[in-house]
Amino acid sequence: MKLAEALLLRADLQKKLASLKSRLAENVKVQEGDDPDELPDELLITANQIIGELYVLIEKIHKTNSSAILENGKSLLSVLNERDELVERHKLLLSAIESSKTESDRYSYREIKWQKQINVKALQKQADDIAIKLRHSNIAIQSANWQIELVE
Repeated sequence: MKLAEALLLRADLQKKLASLKSRLAENVKVQEGDDPDELPDELLITANQIIGELYVLIEKIHKTNSSAILENGKSLLSVLNERDELVERHKLLLSAIESSKTESDRYSYREIKWQKQINVKALQKQADDIAIKLRHSNIAIQSANWQIELVE
């Protein structure tokens, strides 16, 4: 199985588990005299089976990420970590830019006037540069995911 297939399977298992949790919450209590639509004990058994499958798969994904080496000589885990760092830096810049846009209405000259303390144009340029790096990183990761075999 390719790593990309395992990642898709992980997402499916996570959705199934979320659905089971929701269904369980809806069926653990019913009005007196009513029967639940689904038996909570059966839902719990199924959810526990899904959890077992999910975490076996996650362990294989982690092992694969740490052992797979990309063309640039870095492990996939290292590249994923670098991408996550870029994502955080991008979010930080966008948050600062967005915060600088907040201006309250002024009704007279006596009210407080807000002044920006950052160079929005420079921060936007940095955010754009990081976005380009993120796209390249994501392309490399996606490409690798379809080439790398999942560690068993």
